[in-house]
Amino acid sequence: MTFTEARETVVAAVRAERKAPATEEIPLEAAAGRVLAGDLAADRDSPAVARSVRDGYAVRARDLPGEFEIVGEVRAGERYAGVVGRGEAVEIMTGAPIPAGADAVVMIEHTRRVDGSNPASRRVAIDRSAEPHQFINPQGCEAAAHEVVLRAGTRLDYSGVALLAAFGRHKAMVYRKPSVAIIATGDEIVEVHETPAEFQIRNSNAWSLGAQVARAGGIPQILPVARDTVEHTREIIGKGLAADLVLLSGGVSAGKYDVVEPVLSGFGAEFYFDRVLIQPGQPLVFGRAGGKFFFGLPGNPASTMVTFEIFARAALELLSGQEETPLWMPWARLTRDFRHRIGLTRFLPARLSDDGADVTPVDWHGSGDIPAIARSNAYLVADAGRAEYPCGEPIRVLLK
Repeated sequence: MTFTEARETVVAAVRAERKAPATEEIPLEAAAGRVLAGDLAADRDSPAVARSVRDGYAVRARDLPGEFEIVGEVRAGERYAGVVGRGEAVEIMTGAPIPAGADAVVMIEHTRRVDGSNPASRRVAIDRSAEPHQFINPQGCEAAAHEVVLRAGTRLDYSGVALLAAFGRHKAMVYRKPSVAIIATGDEIVEVHETPAEFQIRNSNAWSLGAQVARAGGIPQILPVARDTVEHTREIIGKGLAADLVLLSGGVSAGKYDVVEPVLSGFGAEFYFDRVLIQPGQPLVFGRAGGKFFFGLPGNPASTMVTFEIFARAALELLSGQEETPLWMPWARLTRDFRHRIGLTRFLPARLSDDGADVTPVDWHGSGDIPAIARSNAYLVADAGRAEYPCGEPIRVLLK
């Protein structure tokens, strides 16, 4: 199965089977990163009154050009009590309500005080014309009262939090975060606090996945390492199926001691795929058992990290109540020639320039090279059907 087909399979399967998560009300200061559980409607017009978008003078457009008597001043947060008449101007600040009678604002830079040497001068000359509504935001132009401004299923960023605050929501109704069981497998794995023998490795995959799960909006639950026996793996997976999503790392290849798939089959698993034409991460398993989705991620660290980002993250976002699961892969120029063997879509560590225009492959020693991944800030994405990318050619990148 190709990369695109596999991702579409994940999204379609989870959309079809997911249930709406439970909801909870949280304070506004905790809302960033959470998924909105109900539509947000404006409680009033925004802006609530027509307002100026420049510092200057509020006038009647039909009186321009000409000389005007300054009859008052209005700042943001207050109203002008009078009505602007013929030949009159009100000094106005950005954000202030438009005085009655005025229908245009002239920027202060385009005016001059008559007898400017006299601070008490109350006349201003404007030598240019203006269209009605110039530099005025009409009432309700941003949002009308009762208009839905954020849909349920939106993950709240800082602008979403600003909308909640702007329309009087000091609390937000959001979906509960899904729990994610994380299970590393293998007899060679020891815990982080242990001193490994030369033939052992510390359990970095569980902790990298925990960080990725938390960043994607889930609650990571790191379970004990599942050893390479059917009995122990069954015990740990059985505990993991109590979570909303299960992530297994390792044990999904075709080796003698790779027991994850047989154990999952014993739980009545439905397998959607067990191989994807990508590198790293080709022996990737996705399925459902006991009503819970699971991913069997390859055990090499880069494979685990990449396959989470391009597949498992989408499932987690959907289980969080999120409606859209974008995978943004912009284009950048290669700073050197790049070639690979066709047949697999490759996700390889790279450094994206500060302006995002250029990308440089990071030298690495295969999918176990955690230091190389740590030096990268992106992955370059080499298409399965194209072998060579000359220096200066655009190539897709996936942000890390």
